Amino acid sequence: MNYLTVENISKSYGELTLFENLSFSVHKDQKIAFVAKNGTGKTSILNIISGEDTADAGTVTYRKDIVVSFLSQDPKLDNNLTVEETIFASDNAILKVIANYEKALLNPEDSEAYQKAFEQMELHQAWDFETLYKQILFKLKLEDLSQKVGNLSGGQKKRLSLANALINKPDLLILDEPTNHLDLEMIEWLETFFAKENITLFMVTHDRYFLERVCNEIIELDEGQLYSYKGNYSYYLEKREARIEQFETETGKAKQLFKKELEWMRRQPKARTTKSKSRIDDFQDIKHRAHQRRQDHEVQLELNMERLGTKIVEFHKVSKSFKDKVILKGFDYAFQKSERVGIIGKNGTGKTTFLNILTQTTQPDSGKVVLGETIKFGYYTQKGIAVKPDQKVIDVIKEFGDYIPLKKGRQISAQQLLERFLFSRKKQYDFVEKLSGGERKRLYLCTVLIQNPNFLILDEPTNDLDIVTLNVLESFLMDFPGCVIVVSHDRYFMDKVVDHLFVFKGEGEIEDFPGNYTDYRVYEDSQPAVSAEPTEDKKDKKAWKQNEQAKLSYNEEKELKNIESKINSLNYDKKALEDKFNNPDLSPEDINKLSEKLQTIIDDIEAKETRWFELLSKLEG
Repeated sequence: MNYLTVENISKSYGELTLFENLSFSVHKDQKIAFVAKNGTGKTSILNIISGEDTADAGTVTYRKDIVVSFLSQDPKLDNNLTVEETIFASDNAILKVIANYEKALLNPEDSEAYQKAFEQMELHQAWDFETLYKQILFKLKLEDLSQKVGNLSGGQKKRLSLANALINKPDLLILDEPTNHLDLEMIEWLETFFAKENITLFMVTHDRYFLERVCNEIIELDEGQLYSYKGNYSYYLEKREARIEQFETETGKAKQLFKKELEWMRRQPKARTTKSKSRIDDFQDIKHRAHQRRQDHEVQLELNMERLGTKIVEFHKVSKSFKDKVILKGFDYAFQKSERVGIIGKNGTGKTTFLNILTQTTQPDSGKVVLGETIKFGYYTQKGIAVKPDQKVIDVIKEFGDYIPLKKGRQISAQQLLERFLFSRKKQYDFVEKLSGGERKRLYLCTVLIQNPNFLILDEPTNDLDIVTLNVLESFLMDFPGCVIVVSHDRYFMDKVVDHLFVFKGEGEIEDFPGNYTDYRVYEDSQPAVSAEPTEDKKDKKAWKQNEQAKLSYNEEKELKNIESKINSLNYDKKALEDKFNNPDLSPEDINKLSEKLQTIIDDIEAKETRWFELLSKLEG
């Protein structure tokens, strides 16, 4: 079943042609990743098929009556709404039923309204849906439903937009870099979610493990042509390499044939026969094929790095807190030469604060950080490059000088340096504000590396970089002779680059794990699991469900199925209310109101658990 058809679309900006006459389609149950180099129009294509932009030519056609959700790089949300109001602003009918039920919960004295809302939940079988949407918000760390959108960080807004798209349960979901602003735990949950949900996907992502585990087809835009690969990322890499090898072989043959035909052309008299005219026409085609060039360049930079001394960086009993939030607690560590450390942990556990303490832009509460005399940091932050009005790409590099020093007393011009970072001479005179997100990140990376650091700190360096640039950056870092610290949610990148991990567990606890991210996940998965069920062990439930359910009537089976969802949903409500008690600005009146609401939910949970045990004992009887 065809959900989306894109036919012969083209897009240009002035003299810059992004793409021409591109056609592809998306069918039910496909999970497609769209792959291309930075600056070739990935986001423009997504904006065109989502309706946020229009093509210069061509058509985009959707199947009638399908639900489509779109996650953009810069979500457009109403800053005046709360998180909960943003969710309920959807046209989804079941969400409106849940919204009425949530409202009734907050007004327990109106028993008639509560009963009516409860009956509507039953009628629309909304309990499972309510549990699903609260689980999505919980997994994406959006538990404070009363928080205003205007007070959210950029990452929180992106996660809220993602939650909205998932909760809408679309037939087709279009995603632009869905893993940006997600921590590793969220990404792995999203992989599992997409694996079990029947959602058709079309997305741009650079996360290669995500590509491997979620996608069943990859479409690549390369040198203006589209290529489709029916498989995951590993299959794509294998077939892409074979295609490029075939291209090089055919180009080599065309070059040999071109030399032969060129000699014939030079020997021919002015008078042409019909046969020779046909050969001349063929010659033009051979000439074109022989002169084809792939724009595959590698970032190259020979750093004039200052030698590291015996003392690099030492932490001595360093502690740091923000009010009641502990980031570091008596942290001791001494970095060694050529050390490569990956930093992982949930959002908000203090990873960026740690880096700021390391670079001495933030001071610890106690303890000290001692730097070696020859240490020169290169700090790639999440903020990226500061764009100045009317500044051109070449001007950014010339701020460091017209010539940049390299090893052994050699130097390189600003133009040559930019060419090594994949900016053509023409591109160097583009305005920085017109670069794509990935191109800006590549330019920013260039400005960090040309300052010849011997201790590199990379905070989420992979966001918005294309896969080609990521592969080159990985190779560069593996040969880099200095120290490297990487904070990244890109597991593939971490596995290739780092030797060990600092795992930020929260409350100031940092575990030094001897291995890469995959090693850590294997270790974590081998640990005994802790059940999060509110009433009974999952395995026990599964056993009695399978073996004893026949003892219940049809209505009792239905009740038993629904009651677990209701209990889970009420527990989410209970936790959200309990979290509100942490607000130090609550008045006694606010506390009384919250206490009443909390007691209503607790009573409801107890009543449903009692009924759950009644049905369970009936089974066991």
